[in-house]
Amino acid sequence: MTLTVRCATETDAHALAELAARTFPLACPAGTSAQDIADFIASNLTANHFATHLRCPTTRALLALQDDSPVGYALLIAGDDGLPDPGFGVQGPRSAYLSKFYVLASAHGGSVSGPLLAATLEQARELRANSVWLAVNQQNSRAIRFYEKSQFVRVGTKTMQVGNELHADFVYQIVV
Repeated sequence: MTLTVRCATETDAHALAELAARTFPLACPAGTSAQDIADFIASNLTANHFATHLRCPTTRALLALQDDSPVGYALLIAGDDGLPDPGFGVQGPRSAYLSKFYVLASAHGGSVSGPLLAATLEQARELRANSVWLAVNQQNSRAIRFYEKSQFVRVGTKTMQVGNELHADFVYQIVV
């Protein structure tokens, strides 16, 4: 199998939305209602949502393709739109936000996440970020292990509203 990671274009907005709909539930803690997940996807992870991001000059979406089939994606937001709330613990003046980093369940533990993350961090450097920060649900042990293995350091916490539930997230940061 051949893995390709490339920057997405507006023509990829539908593929990104399809991946988001399939992968976002994987990151939600057990007990999150299916309705809350569906509502979040419908209001935040649509093709229009991704097309808007793709038109922004300080945002990069990366698409991982295995034999030309989408298997993962990342969404990196730099500039003022990517700055964290000061209470999150992120240090540095030019940190980019890794808003989305998802891989299909069938590709977990394989050779997709590492190259996708490497390409994402390279894009952060090209956008002149000095670090990248992200938030991960505190119950998502698989993702936490991956980020820590990839040299991200836990720097704080934040919350994220998914439907009627308030989820507790860890905030991680890496210098690029």
